[in-house]
Amino acid sequence: MGRAFEFRKSRKIKRWSSMAKIFTKIVKEITICAKEDGIDPNTNSKLKALIQNANSANMPKENIERALKKANESNTIGYKKILFEGYAPHGIAILIETATDNNNRTVANIRSYFNKCGGSLGVSGSVEYMFVHKCNFKFNPKGLDLEELELELIDNGIDELFTDDKQVYVYAPFDNFGSIQQKLENKSIKILSSEFERIPLNTLELEELKKEEVNKLINLIEEDSDVLVVFSNLK
Repeated sequence: MGRAFEFRKSRKIKRWSSMAKIFTKIVKEITICAKEDGIDPNTNSKLKALIQNANSANMPKENIERALKKANESNTIGYKKILFEGYAPHGIAILIETATDNNNRTVANIRSYFNKCGGSLGVSGSVEYMFVHKCNFKFNPKGLDLEELELELIDNGIDELFTDDKQVYVYAPFDNFGSIQQKLENKSIKILSSEFERIPLNTLELEELKKEEVNKLINLIEEDSDVLVVFSNLK
């Protein structure tokens, strides 16, 4: 899973072609999270993680503060998270996480991308079952006994802990995010970043030309300003 995660991570960063796009996506997620569960990161573990990610991406502090202020304004029309499911060409399953303030616009846009590239937009539940929802954490291994740490984190339900000698990566079920975050903080481990990811249970390998057709659709979807992230079972 470790190498696969790094590949998906690098591909995602390449596709987000500018810092402005990255900041826009993070701001949306911060606004939604703060609106739903409160603007205090000390009592909102997911918000704390998003702010950590924003800092790791070198987002200006005023952008974060603006997002929190917007979430706290009662008269603000908020963003809503919507999950889209469908199939790219050649039977590749696609999951799309979006944050939108206009559902009709987003549905129409996503449908048009599928139609343009020979895919099909599915109904709720059509492909989500092909993925597992995970959380992951990244931190520096310096000064840590990783074997001991792994044994401790197993009690918090982690799936995997591995290192590339530069960073430590921890994967766990989505629902275990808060308890693992708290455990790492209690041990004074500085979390560099944390994310939520939908990992395919099985992947499909395609020849290069067919893979390009799938990636054409994924690239087109990711360019949409309402789209946060796209997952697929393409190997």
